[in-house]
Amino acid sequence: MASQGLCPSIKNILLLDSEGKRVAVKYFSDDWPTNNAKLAFEKFVFNKTVKANARTEAEVTLLDNNIIIYKFVQDLHFFVTGGDDENELILASVLQGFFDAVTLLLRSNVDKREALENLDLILLCLDEIVDGGMILETNGPLIAEKVTSHSLDADAPLSEQTLTQAWATAREHLTRTLLK
Repeated sequence: MASQGLCPSIKNILLLDSEGKRVAVKYFSDDWPTNNAKLAFEKFVFNKTVKANARTEAEVTLLDNNIIIYKFVQDLHFFVTGGDDENELILASVLQGFFDAVTLLLRSNVDKREALENLDLILLCLDEIVDGGMILETNGPLIAEKVTSHSLDADAPLSEQTLTQAWATAREHLTRTLLK
């Protein structure tokens, strides 16, 4: 998919686990027309990047005429793919925005189990970042705020929403205490 004029575009955003399996993915390009082609691309990208040390900063690579920016955190691997004519800094800002939003939404507990428990929030996050390949937002806290405003039940009274949030916080603290 060629760039649409001056507007940068994203081909896909991938969130894979430490074995290269899907956690959350979103494709915006017809470069991979079938599910098997998408799975093969994910496996190819994972195998080419798994040995990299992308834990502190995002890394950049060029694979099959695609620029791929990636970052690993615990057992999750974050990838953003663009065409070979895209600006790496813009792709990196999309990746950082996605990572920051996920970190906020998962309350800094970024791992596969927590990601799967909050998959709905992660998928909403992907929708807030890119639409049809066009970048909408790269500010992580703003993305997380938009996602949480979508996830609040409009019919629930404010007192119940606060109670739900308190239960989530208590559960998080208990989990951290038990895991230590």
